[in-house]
Amino acid sequence: MPALWIAHVTVTDEDAYSKYAKLATEAIAAHGGKFIARGGRFVQLEGRARPRNVVATFPSVEAAESCYNSETYQAALNHARGASERELLIVETSE
Repeated sequence: MPALWIAHVTVTDEDAYSKYAKLATEAIAAHGGKFIARGGRFVQLEGRARPRNVVATFPSVEAAESCYNSETYQAALNHARGASERELLIVETSE
């Protein structure tokens, strides 16, 4: 089953986070991921609002998790740590 990778982010250091975004984009593409929303307009209905929201679709939960654990994505995370506050989850879709 396909899966969604959903991130809610507050960027605190634009320069460092741009390095994260470049490497993360490469890792996501390498694992069959495709962005379907990336920082666009949103309406927060409940919970804590984060100004940047990202959704990518993957062929499976396993592909998304493999991306997260990959060397490239872990290298990307080195730039995101200290440059952002974020939540990230993977959820299987029903189709």
